[in-house]
Amino acid sequence: MFMGVDVGTGSARAGVFDSAGRCYGIGVHPIRIWRPAPDYVEQSSDDIWRAVCKAVRIAVKEAGIRGGNVAGISFDATCSLVCLDADDRPVSVSPTGEARQNVIVWMDHRAIEQVNRINATSHKVLRYVGGVMSPEMEPPKLLWLRENMSASWKRTVRFLDLADFLTYRATGADIRSICTAVCKWTYQGHLKPSRDRSTSIGRWDDGFWRTIGLSEFVDDGYRRIGRIVRPIGESIGTGLTRNAARELGLEPGCAVGVGIIDAHAGGLGTIVAGGGNGRRIDGALNMRLSLIGGTSSCHMAVSKSPRYVPGVWGPYFASMLPDLWLTEGGQSATGALIDHCINSHARANDAAREARRAGQSIYDFLNERVDRLAGRSHSSMLTANYHVLADHHGNRSPRANAMARGMVSGLSLNDTIDDLARVYLATIQAVAYGTRLIIETLNRKGYSIDTLCVCGGGSKNAMFLREHADITGCSLLLPKEPEAVLMGAAILGATASGAFGDVLSAARQMTHIGRMIKPARGTIAEYHDQKYRVYKRMYEDQMAYRKIMRSVGK
Repeated sequence: MFMGVDVGTGSARAGVFDSAGRCYGIGVHPIRIWRPAPDYVEQSSDDIWRAVCKAVRIAVKEAGIRGGNVAGISFDATCSLVCLDADDRPVSVSPTGEARQNVIVWMDHRAIEQVNRINATSHKVLRYVGGVMSPEMEPPKLLWLRENMSASWKRTVRFLDLADFLTYRATGADIRSICTAVCKWTYQGHLKPSRDRSTSIGRWDDGFWRTIGLSEFVDDGYRRIGRIVRPIGESIGTGLTRNAARELGLEPGCAVGVGIIDAHAGGLGTIVAGGGNGRRIDGALNMRLSLIGGTSSCHMAVSKSPRYVPGVWGPYFASMLPDLWLTEGGQSATGALIDHCINSHARANDAAREARRAGQSIYDFLNERVDRLAGRSHSSMLTANYHVLADHHGNRSPRANAMARGMVSGLSLNDTIDDLARVYLATIQAVAYGTRLIIETLNRKGYSIDTLCVCGGGSKNAMFLREHADITGCSLLLPKEPEAVLMGAAILGATASGAFGDVLSAARQMTHIGRMIKPARGTIAEYHDQKYRVYKRMYEDQMAYRKIMRSVGK
């Protein structure tokens, strides 16, 4: 058996899988979040580890196995920044000064000023993040800490991406993943190493860190951010330490695979399923995009050679599949945005009560309400005069504008549950129009995407799936195993155990297609074409408004 552990924004989840990709048990435990100020989002690495241990024990119990049956484990996590001192104790990143709050969560946008300065350098490494770095990446967060919390900056001996913290806590070996280092720290995984040739692949760019004002990393040989960077799924040292094994309920020495970012685990758990072998899989991959829908959404495509797409992250070498280049689009708020639009409505509590009374989730309740409102018409058309621009938390791609904001057109004085249902539908549609814009941008740069491999929380919502198929015009492939993110992490654990020769072999055997959803054509497609025009126009109008307001006082 193999264990995958997924640490998302709100919970830690663990799953037990066999070599054919069958899931035997899942455990979930919540994670605490602090929001001490606007755009500040913090967590605790100790709290996260406790949640991981509880989730793993629950999964083992549900699977009906012993801890010793788990031959390999690996971790995926959000790209959040963890700070530890010389004794591996947490170092505060919070204006509250609380030591336990030592994680700057991926969605934290406190470092806007710092990222703007980094982007103004136009350094060559920015070519590998779509030309524009995001405040969700680690360099601006690090620069913010240096400039605003000097005591914490000096105390911190290890700055780790969250997935790397988990493998460090599990093994005691400070090994960084090529996935985290390349995607979030500007590590150049495709270059030959300039130092540590026997232990690392790729290299850091000294000039970048000096240019942005963090030359101490260069001077200490990158001791604080990672001297050893290794491929995903590679076995780390001697496996689980005795203490970590006791906490997790597993056996000491259990193989631990180099970890991965959570969205990338979802991509690994979906994108090769049913894609064939050899040349056939190369052709299939050029037409596929993995859509991982959760609090945010990520859009993962791979190619044999690098493709530079302005406003889209990457190209990232070997960060999701070995020897392939990853192009990563994304939306900073999707599930979070849908929840916000529901919860901020005047009838949110009434709808929640009715959903509970019917024994439904709020999403299933609203889906039924939408269909009932439409009657014999297609429910998508309920939003003909209600439009949403889904940039409430900025635009990650392809506009790469962290200062973009959401917009709504078509407001009225209605505040009924029926009105909430329309708002809900229009928000899902807005998310899907954002995905369509990303796909069109990628296809102009050499991809031929006509298929979405969908996983994550959004894949459990029938309305989310239908609107994404109809709006993008793409077929949707849903994995046979719905817990595809956990599957991706388990694939790395299986590879680390030696059960498979490499990550791609493990992914081919462990992932399978469950079902397909075809897009609507004809009138529905034409309807969405027109609404998509409105979606793009709304962003242009917002930029025009800003231009007008910049003239005030001049």
